[in-house]
Amino acid sequence: MNVKRTPIASAVVLALAGATLPAFAQQAAPAAPAPAASAPPAPAAAPAAKPQPQLESVTVTGIRASIEQSLNVKRNADSRVDVVTAEDIGKMPDKNVADSLQRVPGVTISSAGANEGGFDENDRVSMRGTSPSLTQTLINGHNVASGDWFILNQTGTVGRSVSYTLLPSELVGSVVVHKSAQAIDVEGGVVGSIDILTRKPLDFKKSLTFEASLGAVYASQPKKTDPQFSGLVNWKNEAKTVGVLLQAFSETRHLRRDGQELLGYEQFKPNSDVVLGLNGNTAHPDLAGVYYPTMIGSALFEQKRERTGGLLDVQVKPTDDLTLDLSGFVSQMKAANYNRNYLLWNTHYINQGNGQAPDAGYVVRNNTLVSANFSPVAGTQYGVYDQISRPDASADSNFFNFDAKWRTNDRLTLSSKIGTSSGTGKTPTQDVAEWNTGVGSGGGWGLNGINSAANWNLGSANNSSPAGVGLGWIFGDQNVNVKDKENWAQIDGEYGVGAGVLQTLKFGVRLNDHKRSSGGVIGQGPGCKDSSGVNHAFDWSQQYWCPTVNSTPPNNIATTSPADPANFPSGFLLYPGNFGSGLGGSFPTNIWYYTPSQLAAYNQLANRSADGSREDWASEFALKERNSAVYVQGDLEGKGWRGNVGVRLVKTKEMVTSNMAADATTPGAITASAFGPFLPTLVEHTYTDVLPSANLTIDLAKDLLARFAISRTMTRPDYSALAGSVSLSPPAAQGAVGSGSGGNPDLKPIRSTNVDATIEWYFAPKSLLSASAFYMDLSSYVGYGQVTKQYMTYSLVSPQGFLADYLLTVPVNTSGKVTGLELAYEQPVFGNFGVAANYTYTDAKESNGSPLVGASKNTYNLSAYFENDQFNARVSYNYRSSFYSGLDRSTAFYQAAVDNVAASLGYKINDNFSITFDAHNLNNAKLKYYALNEDQPRSIYQSGRQYYLNARVKF
Repeated sequence: MNVKRTPIASAVVLALAGATLPAFAQQAAPAAPAPAASAPPAPAAAPAAKPQPQLESVTVTGIRASIEQSLNVKRNADSRVDVVTAEDIGKMPDKNVADSLQRVPGVTISSAGANEGGFDENDRVSMRGTSPSLTQTLINGHNVASGDWFILNQTGTVGRSVSYTLLPSELVGSVVVHKSAQAIDVEGGVVGSIDILTRKPLDFKKSLTFEASLGAVYASQPKKTDPQFSGLVNWKNEAKTVGVLLQAFSETRHLRRDGQELLGYEQFKPNSDVVLGLNGNTAHPDLAGVYYPTMIGSALFEQKRERTGGLLDVQVKPTDDLTLDLSGFVSQMKAANYNRNYLLWNTHYINQGNGQAPDAGYVVRNNTLVSANFSPVAGTQYGVYDQISRPDASADSNFFNFDAKWRTNDRLTLSSKIGTSSGTGKTPTQDVAEWNTGVGSGGGWGLNGINSAANWNLGSANNSSPAGVGLGWIFGDQNVNVKDKENWAQIDGEYGVGAGVLQTLKFGVRLNDHKRSSGGVIGQGPGCKDSSGVNHAFDWSQQYWCPTVNSTPPNNIATTSPADPANFPSGFLLYPGNFGSGLGGSFPTNIWYYTPSQLAAYNQLANRSADGSREDWASEFALKERNSAVYVQGDLEGKGWRGNVGVRLVKTKEMVTSNMAADATTPGAITASAFGPFLPTLVEHTYTDVLPSANLTIDLAKDLLARFAISRTMTRPDYSALAGSVSLSPPAAQGAVGSGSGGNPDLKPIRSTNVDATIEWYFAPKSLLSASAFYMDLSSYVGYGQVTKQYMTYSLVSPQGFLADYLLTVPVNTSGKVTGLELAYEQPVFGNFGVAANYTYTDAKESNGSPLVGASKNTYNLSAYFENDQFNARVSYNYRSSFYSGLDRSTAFYQAAVDNVAASLGYKINDNFSITFDAHNLNNAKLKYYALNEDQPRSIYQSGRQYYLNARVKF
């Protein structure tokens, strides 16, 4: 294990040493003669540690007061921060913490956890043109474990970002966005960190406080109204030595997402029948290498979200010098959902050019087959229909934390933090049916770019009835339970030096361990059950796949087959009458479907055996990390300037267990699964990082500041990047090279050198004009590439095994750079009015020129408000340009530019009662995605508007 001292680290060590020497010299100087007395002279009073700005407050009420509080904290901070402060319970500027953060310069949000497509609630937060996994989220300075409710984010793309759907704004006192690193900061955010600060019992003004909000939300697309409740009770004794805070929330809402999905693109092979004119085809050399959509579908997603939980905080201050705080938080979201996708199955009948050729008149643009028609061919299947119900999907997050702070004397203050946090993402059940549709119907499509849904049809198929359809398959993981857990313990010290430029010396040590795992996943399939419910092997000689009394002994037993139409559900419903009305294009909309309860009953015929025969090992993984860190930081101050300089030393021990496809003859291979033999493989690594940092603030004038920062930061790669299962295609013979794909447990941490320069002008009360330039040198970013690895390979030909080379397509360490500019302005105008605006430009690329995940080149926000003693109103607009979201089904996945309009109104009846009205997504924006270019749309969604009406009471 090697530790390399970087130039920044060397500079930090020298600066700390230079700043400390005057202090030691002063302490060593002889004391002045004492006056005559019988007792020895008392030592001179030591300088107290420099007071730090308080980042939380519960006394802030009103829009203008919250702005003033936020700007004061920002102005007095020693590092580069932005602050959002709550006005009252449940009165963040938006209903979700992520909504508020998107209006901070350099911060972007996404309503999707990965590439599942966005919904109507913001879910992930990122900073400065990078993916959400590179931005760390903390609560009260400690990490928080989290879970995801959507199955693709549970077992597919598993990142380190926190789902903000589990963090209601009602809990928040303020949110601090750290854009420049300090040695005292918990490592884990390459770009920065977001610290959500909750209220504290002893900070309340009154001995007893009661606040509550009761209301409803109406969602325009599902046309549903649901209840919303949050409440707070705080008590503290008259001596202000004991306080108890209890908060609770219960929020229900429905959502409906209308969409069209194009599930990837593939190409006509240059040597295919259609291109070369073989097997009765006319030659189409112009189609060689041309892309076409694999599937095009009418996708209806419906969900009911029920978020409940609360926070309990007990604060004790037995003396003026000792404060103890015990806090606990829990949040659970039940997220039952039903997804239907009625699809034109192009990849099935085109088959990369070895199937059917398009009719004359097709159109190729930008190397993409954007318009084509295919005449009916008897017996050819042109469609497929997936119905997937997840009745008990859920996610939860909780933490328990104990803080202690002890001012031992005028110089030294010690604090400690110990706690645990856990989160889960669960999909216990998926009730699924995949139906074969459009047999002999023909079909075709016409792509309309990204601003309108595509035109497509399934020929003569009857889209409004299940008559004549057949079962294609039953699939879907069951028993998914992804567990996330973190434990931490830390001790921090703050020593007031007060000599020379060194005012305070801070130091500390932190230990934490993190675990993330998924196990026991059952991949269901069609079953063949006898009268006792026992599954039997398929008998493919039978019409409906399953053994009958006419099967060859010993399989001549009566079983029930899900492929037999006699066992299909009876009765059906149709898509909503206005489905897809806002998407544009012409496509099937009046589509039949079975209800979730019908699917649940039908899936009783599925094979969900828990004996290992249906273990879906590709959805399983385990990762453990044991981390330790020590740091030292000096807070410096001189005439007209202040800052800090420090270094943090971090050690990461990583243990990754991933499943690798194997031959049945491989020693240790598990062979019981119907998904093939596999071998759990453990890989361990240890990394040490030296993370220096320096922050400098210069008072250029009374209200004009200049800030400069430089730091080295790190975070660990995504869980799925490290622990994704590896699938191998063995070489044909010894000496040849095999292929494969999967995770890469050998990934190094993501490291970056960050530079930041800022000018802040506080030109009037509650006003700010600022400009910031930033640069990030990502020396070990994670992208996609190919690596050659060796694996022992076994087969019937080589039962003893041989060491073979495999060319794997996996996440790899690469490099990248981010350069950007942030501009911000806010000011009260015309008495009771105020305005705010900000703009961020980001240029973010990998070393090979590819875009970084999550990088929007342009983002900007505009907002205006009015407030007097009784009435307040606010309107805001947010814009984000297109960005690369990663790979989906081996195809590039970009999100097109998106904007959003939100507004809120409030009326204060008296000091105890008020009414608020909030409206979200007023412009009813469409979420649009595309592949390599805008002639390759991937999906388009619309979720409608949401309106919240709440009555608030406080005493």
